[in-house]
Amino acid sequence: MARWLFRLSCILSAFRWFESDVETPDQLFPLGEYHDLLTKGPFGDFRDALAQDGFVVVPAIEQTKALEYRERAFKWLEARSWGNGGFKRGDVSTYVNENLPVGKKGGMIHNYSGSAEQWVWDIRCEPGVVGAFAKLFGTEDLISSFDAFSIMLPGRKDIKDLGKWEHTDQSPSRVGIVNLNENGPEDGGLMVLKGSAALFKEFFDIEGRSEIRTWGPVDWYGFTEEQQQWFYSRGCEWVKVCAKPGDLILWDSRTLHYNRPPSGERDRVCTYVCMAPSHLASEEDRALRIEAFNYHRGTTHVPFANVFSRPHEPVIRLETGKPDPFDTGVPLEPVKLTPMVRQLVGLRD
Repeated sequence: MARWLFRLSCILSAFRWFESDVETPDQLFPLGEYHDLLTKGPFGDFRDALAQDGFVVVPAIEQTKALEYRERAFKWLEARSWGNGGFKRGDVSTYVNENLPVGKKGGMIHNYSGSAEQWVWDIRCEPGVVGAFAKLFGTEDLISSFDAFSIMLPGRKDIKDLGKWEHTDQSPSRVGIVNLNENGPEDGGLMVLKGSAALFKEFFDIEGRSEIRTWGPVDWYGFTEEQQQWFYSRGCEWVKVCAKPGDLILWDSRTLHYNRPPSGERDRVCTYVCMAPSHLASEEDRALRIEAFNYHRGTTHVPFANVFSRPHEPVIRLETGKPDPFDTGVPLEPVKLTPMVRQLVGLRD
C-alpha cells in the first residue's frame, strides 16, 4: 500500500485542494519534485513558451529523416493484409475500416504491439528527442513511456464522430508528439486550450474534484463545455498546433487538449513520447515497466508512475466482431537492445 500511495503522489502532486467551500478529497501528498519545473525562468529557450502557453514546438529530427520514419510507418501499415490487402496508398476509396488496423479517433494505434516496433523505438532514441527532455528536466538520465503512434488518413468517410473529448492527462507531466509529416491547420492533430495549464490548480481549488474519470487507475479527466467556459472567461482559447516533419510538440499534461482527424488532403503520422528522470520510478514501477517491455506492451504517458499496462488480448474487428488475427502480441520488427534503449526502458547493468 505504501508503494502504491507513493506512486499516486507523483500523479496527484499537481492538485492541492484547499481554501475552497467545495467538497474535495483531502490533500494527502506533498508537491512533487518537479512541480515548479517551469517557474524558474526565463530560460531563453523553448521552456519559456511551454511555461507561458502550456505547449511548444521544438525541432528535433531533420526533416528528411522524419519523412523516412513516415515511410516506415506506412510500410508497417502495408505489411499486414487487412481486407485481403485492400489498402492502397493514395487511393482514398480504400481508406476504410476493413482495410486498416483497428484504431481510435481515426487512427491512434494502441494495439498490435505498435509501441514495441523498432521504428517507434528509433524515434524515441533520436538525440533531438532525448535532448529536448534532457534540457527540460536538467538530466540525461531519463526513462521513456511506451506510447504508440497515429496514422490518420485523409478523406475517411467511415469514422464515427465520438466528439472532441477535451481532457487532461496524468499530472504533472510533459507529453510529446513527434510529428512525421507536414501538419497544417487542416491536417488533423493536436488541439490545445492555450493558457489552461497555468489555471489548472485554480480551477480545481474553486470547482473541486468529485470524481476521477479514468481508463487506468488515475490518469484522465474530461471537461464539460460548462467547465471549459470557466477557462474561456479567463482568456484561454483553442489553438490547432501546426508542425513540420521532425518537430517535437511538447505540452504540459495539465493543458486541456484533444486531437482531431485530418480534414484536408494530407495524412497525419506521428508517435507519442513522454520522458522523465529515471529516479522518479520506484522499484515496483521499474519492475512493471520491464515486464511491459518484455511482453511488448504499451503504457500510459507518464513513465515513472501509474504504469498501467494491459495484458495482451487481440483487438476486436468492428466489421466482424472477432479478434484481429494480425494482433499477435508480437511486433513485426522487435527492437534491438541498444544502450540507449536499455536506458530508456530502465534496465540496469
